[in-house]
Amino acid sequence: MARIAPLRRITGRPPKFGAVGFVWSQGLLYSGDMQNFLRSIEFLTLGLWLGADAFLSFVVAPGAFSILGNRDAAGMMVGFSLARLHFAGIFLGLIFLIARLIRTQNFASFTTAAALCVVLMVVLTAASQFTVSNRMENLKKEMVSVQNTPEDDPRRVAFNRLHHASVRYEGAVLLLGLAGMFLLVRELAPKS
Repeated sequence: MARIAPLRRITGRPPKFGAVGFVWSQGLLYSGDMQNFLRSIEFLTLGLWLGADAFLSFVVAPGAFSILGNRDAAGMMVGFSLARLHFAGIFLGLIFLIARLIRTQNFASFTTAAALCVVLMVVLTAASQFTVSNRMENLKKEMVSVQNTPEDDPRRVAFNRLHHASVRYEGAVLLLGLAGMFLLVRELAPKS
């Protein structure tokens, strides 16, 4: 059973206005099992995001463009998948950061290299979804068919530029995910 101690007994002073009157000490939240569980959540969320991003980049996108005869249909399929990946990635990144905060009980844990990789992944993913992808969707609606729009049409030029930006964003997220996973594993390595 978790032991709950009044805040006054732990800090030696009365709680400030709005402070929680009790905190857990030596309870379930800080047990070794809970620490391992929260660390596992960090690995799971980053691993799921990294795996989904790699699967979309190396299987879904190339497969859609090689199997579907129409580039517009393939683009719609990849765009649909990419939007779902973006929202899932943002959710998984936030779960990673929450688990890390609960595990370490310190906002300074967000300044570690692994956490900074995840923060950057969330920021880049949000930027890609809410700026680049939205602009691409608007241009697709204006052109009706990207495939049938001439290469020198200003809308097609803008679309191609945004597509290259989207690929760079996704590549950066993938590399940050790999770096984040490496750094997360390195945090567990015994210090020499």
